[in-house]
Amino acid sequence: MAGNHRNGTPVYKRIQNIIRKRIEAAELNPGDPVASERELAKIHKVSLMTARHALAGLEREGIVERRRGAGTFVAAPKIHFNKLMSYTEHMSSRGLAPRSRVLVAKIVEDEQEIAARLGLPVASRMVKITRLRLTGEEPFALETCYLPAAEYSNLVSAPLGRSSLFAALQHDYDVELAYADEEIDATAADANLAEMLGLAKGSALLRIRQVIYSTKGKPTIYGVGYYRSERHTLFVRRFR
Repeated sequence: MAGNHRNGTPVYKRIQNIIRKRIEAAELNPGDPVASERELAKIHKVSLMTARHALAGLEREGIVERRRGAGTFVAAPKIHFNKLMSYTEHMSSRGLAPRSRVLVAKIVEDEQEIAARLGLPVASRMVKITRLRLTGEEPFALETCYLPAAEYSNLVSAPLGRSSLFAALQHDYDVELAYADEEIDATAADANLAEMLGLAKGSALLRIRQVIYSTKGKPTIYGVGYYRSERHTLFVRRFR
């Protein structure tokens, strides 16, 4: 039964943990088949109901996906935008190794609209960092961040292909981020974005523009991200 316990842990959770560990160890990769309910029941000596319960829970979490008539497979990783987290934190929370390719890291000026969003004088110099986010070798998202150069100019030479911008702000500048105001809409990939993200021109993208504030209420980052829509979900709780 689904409620059976071994060593204090429900059996279905033990099955889930085994599958998660195999994914984290790259023994199972996105697109790989996962043992069927019948196979899991036989391997773990449990009922079909318990095996079904285990897979259903992993499916709700987005870790596996069921394809009618084909079976259950490891799902491509998705980012859930319910919490303000860095890409590194998102991927690590899924047991995946984050990879980024820094395309631009420089000081820019004459970006009046962006300066205004950060509450800066229109002629302010800013750090611009553009990174291509990857899972394995597959493009996942394209993100550009702007920060005031007066405070963060050293970020131009920071190893942000391997580390988190959020972590760099906290460790190197003692700045903790608290919340973001975001504008979210759908857009179509132009030729440049399509090439960057490995998509056909005109493919649907999720665009998120955000101002991220520190715990002191100061606008710290303005970011624009383009995300492959099939790899990202936004959950919203609505009240009546």
